[in-house]
Order: sequence, then C-alpha cells, then structure tokens
Amino acid sequence: MFTGIITDQGRIIELEQRGDLRARIQTSYDTAGIDIGASIACDGVCLTVVALGDDWFDMEISAETVSKTNLGTWADGRILNLERALKVGDELGGHIVSGHVDGVATITDIHDEGDSTRLTFDAPHELAKFIAPKGSVALNGTSLTVNEVNGTSFGINIIPHTQKVTTWGTAAVGDKVNLEIDTLARYVARLSEMA
Repeated sequence: MFTGIITDQGRIIELEQRGDLRARIQTSYDTAGIDIGASIACDGVCLTVVALGDDWFDMEISAETVSKTNLGTWADGRILNLERALKVGDELGGHIVSGHVDGVATITDIHDEGDSTRLTFDAPHELAKFIAPKGSVALNGTSLTVNEVNGTSFGINIIPHTQKVTTWGTAAVGDKVNLEIDTLARYVARLSEMA
C-alpha cells in the first residue's frame, strides 16, 4: 500500500525487453535499506524490486502491466515519480493507493491559475463514474484532489511544491498518465449496483 505522496524522482537508465520488460531505475533512495522483493510505486505502478545497486534498482514488468498503464511510453532518461511502500506507523498524508492502475487518462488542457497549475484530463469512459468532485485520484502515483467532473473530463490543481518535487512540473497536453481511482469510490459504486 502507498499514500500517493511522492518521495523521490527516479530516472530510467536501462530498459530491456526479455520475456517481460526489465527496467533499471536510478534513485536517491538508500538502496541498502531496500530488500529484494520490496514494492516501489513507479509513476503509480506497484512494481517488485528484483536487483539492486548502489543507486539503482531493477524491476520486471509483465506484458499485462504494460498493456494497462503508460509503461509502453517509457524510454531511457524518463523521470518517474517514486514512492516506497508504507510501513506500520508511517504518516498517511495522501489517501490509500494500491499501485494497481485502473487505466490511462490523457491531459487535455494545462493553464496557470494563480500560483498553481490547472490540468484537465480525459478518463476512460468505464472509469469516469468513479471520479467525483472533491474525491481523490492517483495520477502517475500522486494523490490529488478532483476539482470538477464533466462527463469523462475532470480537473485538478497542482501547487508549486508538488510541481517541484514530482514530474508534474514537466507535464504537457497529450501526455498519457496512470490513473488509479479511489478504492472507496469503487466499493461505493459496487454497493449501489447491488442495492
């Protein structure tokens, strides 16, 4: 489990297509404190560490994961939002995030709004019903609050601090981002269907 509070920006330093995709990610995490088999969210996708070096870790990524996320757009040099898995007693600063991406949203508009930046996204039709104003979503692993929803379109604001410590400072119209809907929204919708 994760919180959607990004704690590092990693850089892809090697991608290799074997039976599955293998990615080597450079990090500022102290890798001596990471175990083989640990979970790290990379742009919101929960992946398992399979090898470690002084300032990098390797992940193996299944074709299923690539097909459901934006990982097919990954390339050497790409910067990723990283978050280590929660430990008992950690602060829950964002919202409960599983790292199981539901689909890919597309940025359709970006404009300044005061000191913040307003981004508008188009969500897959089948996921739009789970997105509500003032609810939470995880976008590329970042816990964000939804401002408004209009059909499959929804908007969020990114404050300057978030732009600085995540990849949101370099976002562009047309970018494909990993979308994880709020787990509570999924269960509420399911209970409503059964009532």
